[in-house]
Amino acid sequence: MSSYRMHLLVCGGTGCTSSESLKLMDKLNESIKNHGLADEVEVVTTGCFGFCEKGPIVKVYPDDVFYVTVKPEDAEEIIAEHAVKGRQVERLLYVEPNLNVKLEGQRDLPFYKKQVRIALRNCGFINPEDINECLAAEGYQALAKCITEMTPEEVIDTVMKSGLRGRGGGGFPTGLKWKFANKSVSDEKYIICNADEGDPGAFMDRSILEGDPHTVLEAMAIAGYAIGANHGYIYIRAEYPLAIHRLEIAIAQARELGLLGKDILGSGFDFDLELRYGAGAFVCGEETALIHSIEGERGEPTTKPPFPAESGVWGKPTCVNNVETFANVPPIILKGPEWFKKIGTEKSGGTKVFALAGKINNVGLVEVPMGTILRDVIYEIGGGIKNNKKFKAVQTGGPSGGCITAENLDIPIDYENLTAIGSMMGSGGMIVMDEDNCMVDIAKFYLEFTVDESCGKCTPCRVGTKRLHEILEKITNGQGTEQDLLDLRELGETIKDTALCGLGQTAPNPILSTLNYFYDEYLAHVRDKKCPAGVCQALLSYNILADKCIGCTACARVCPVKCISGAPKKVHEIDQSECIKCGACMNACKFSAIEKR
Repeated sequence: MSSYRMHLLVCGGTGCTSSESLKLMDKLNESIKNHGLADEVEVVTTGCFGFCEKGPIVKVYPDDVFYVTVKPEDAEEIIAEHAVKGRQVERLLYVEPNLNVKLEGQRDLPFYKKQVRIALRNCGFINPEDINECLAAEGYQALAKCITEMTPEEVIDTVMKSGLRGRGGGGFPTGLKWKFANKSVSDEKYIICNADEGDPGAFMDRSILEGDPHTVLEAMAIAGYAIGANHGYIYIRAEYPLAIHRLEIAIAQARELGLLGKDILGSGFDFDLELRYGAGAFVCGEETALIHSIEGERGEPTTKPPFPAESGVWGKPTCVNNVETFANVPPIILKGPEWFKKIGTEKSGGTKVFALAGKINNVGLVEVPMGTILRDVIYEIGGGIKNNKKFKAVQTGGPSGGCITAENLDIPIDYENLTAIGSMMGSGGMIVMDEDNCMVDIAKFYLEFTVDESCGKCTPCRVGTKRLHEILEKITNGQGTEQDLLDLRELGETIKDTALCGLGQTAPNPILSTLNYFYDEYLAHVRDKKCPAGVCQALLSYNILADKCIGCTACARVCPVKCISGAPKKVHEIDQSECIKCGACMNACKFSAIEKR
């Protein structure tokens, strides 16, 4: 077996592959061959490093040099300078913007300093398509420990003592769910991994499956041993082709080594699993809808009880956990529940993975201890707001969550605290907004999503969310009244109390939270017929400033409806009755003579 003196770890996650990281790897390999280093330097495909804003990433091991925003044309310089001469390519190092200094190692970057990576521990460090690298990183050791040294009850007790709670949004104690399924008597039981990640801006589960698929397979086998199940399903949406590809490879490799299938490690314990594909229905993230979809039925939720732990897929006891929850299980087994519980808070142990998106400098995937304050996530890890704009709000929990304002930036992140201020943890989407975002428009965006994704089974969700969206459309079109604001709140509260499943029960959250924290914006829309953020097109007007206009005619020449008049070198004027508010004139003006208000 070859022993390489240097490894180039290249991000092979979806984000970086869309930015030509595969072409970069080809160029690196080509340059390595040309320099005669094929026996000394190896290019390794990894999962997501998390620092998506600066991808593609190349990490040089063992030098611990971290190159960012690497393009295929940079490959030759990396090999010629770093691999051959041992000199860093300084222009590819990360530049810390506040201090204007270049940082060499991954651990030096502010983005990583406050992170504690448990679920993401192997993402960016191992080749997800090589089970040998997984085994070298303690892969399947937790499974071996469980089936050779522990009883199912001891496994469940370990998970319960750790304080691990479901990372899919509900926060239900994982060990307790396993205990219920263990106690259910049946000739057959099932384990399901919920990989139907549908929140806008969320990519936590996808990145774990792309970067470390074996940890999920191992954890599912452990759960199967704990509750007495011999078969599992990974329910994953078909829009995740790379995750599916790597899962298929991982399952085949695990079966070949006897880590899945019959008589695992000679213990007498049998466990195997298969993939089931979702068609992208958001409601199938709800466990009963997911179960019906696996069975080939329409993906609609049903009332509980009975809970899946008693009657799930095919009417058999079933334990459903999401990807991130499973990813925490192997290290808990190996390091003990006390280790995990010391991280985080008393009621929420461990870490949480968040997908940072929106108006933030460091878009990416982060994993922080429960109890970390939002300010640290947004300003230290996330690098603050783009273009030095003013922070306005952050939406957590996706369409099911709510907006958190600046006054709550110092609250510790855990399930109870987020719920108390009108939001929720959700699966981990975190979309940051600045002063240019209209909160009424944001609420409308999320309502449009839930209207489309409602399964239609219950009237409160099917009809109620549609009525909410219609009221928001009315408001953003300048036709709203103050009575509409009262109707929004009343209808939202009614839907929360009467909808069948979590989708409908949480659908009004974006409206209710923005009404609570940004009521003045709603009033501006209905009283003044103005959008303070300048987003709602029907409420905008473009005006030419007489003291700045020099009569260059640029605005008149680009206006598609010819509503701008004025002679050359004279102040121009916009006919508001004809203006379609496209903004072309403002974009064309080089003298800042047109304002939007």
